[in-house]
Amino acid sequence: MSVQQLTEILRNSNNVVFFGGAGVSTASGIPDFRSANGLWNQKYKRNLSPEEMVSRSFFERDPGDFFAFYKDKLIYPEAKPNACHYALAKLEKMGKLKAVVTQNIDGLHQMAGSTNVFELHGSVLRNFCTRCHAFYGADFILKSEGVPRCPKCGAVVKPDVVLYEEMLDEDVIDGAVKAIAKADVLIIGGTSLIVYPAAGFVRYFRGNKLVVINKSSTQADDYADLVIHEDIASVMDQAVKALEDL
Repeated sequence: MSVQQLTEILRNSNNVVFFGGAGVSTASGIPDFRSANGLWNQKYKRNLSPEEMVSRSFFERDPGDFFAFYKDKLIYPEAKPNACHYALAKLEKMGKLKAVVTQNIDGLHQMAGSTNVFELHGSVLRNFCTRCHAFYGADFILKSEGVPRCPKCGAVVKPDVVLYEEMLDEDVIDGAVKAIAKADVLIIGGTSLIVYPAAGFVRYFRGNKLVVINKSSTQADDYADLVIHEDIASVMDQAVKALEDL
């Protein structure tokens, strides 16, 4: 019944925005962060929390250990888009979905075909030299021995990922907020809405229908028009397929 309700909401809107988190990519084999088996609850050799190991200060203080952790835990070169990513790309092609706002850094939305994607926390697929700003892909980081250095100038190459202690990109924030503010329907999916400032973007929504799809409860459940505590890949896939059949 809840999937049918979602299909009906999508049928009646041509101005949908999707706001997603780590739960969107779990079906692609990328672990989330805060569940019982999530990345942030794993134990590591260093006496540091995962948050500390992906902080700007740790990157500067101990780049060797930073990149060892980063390459092992944050880059998943074999990951492919799942049914949720493809469903969102279909909604965009249908003219219904206007933007994807994501906290994920895996680039799977674009791989699935979405074109208007606001990556709040950057992307592992983009890396830049800290001195000459030359661009490098994810393969360059993965194949580098130890700390990746720019072949052109010798400086450290940094992932275009927002680390702890860093600010979000102002242009990305502006685009995401404007898209959410203009939306008629906002779907919050695969996120616990714990991480700020990203989670605070939801307050800019002034549209008609707020939908939450997440396995666990979120702080938006109480005021959402539709709440579905099920797997988001399955829910979005079913809803969009039903929409295509109408």
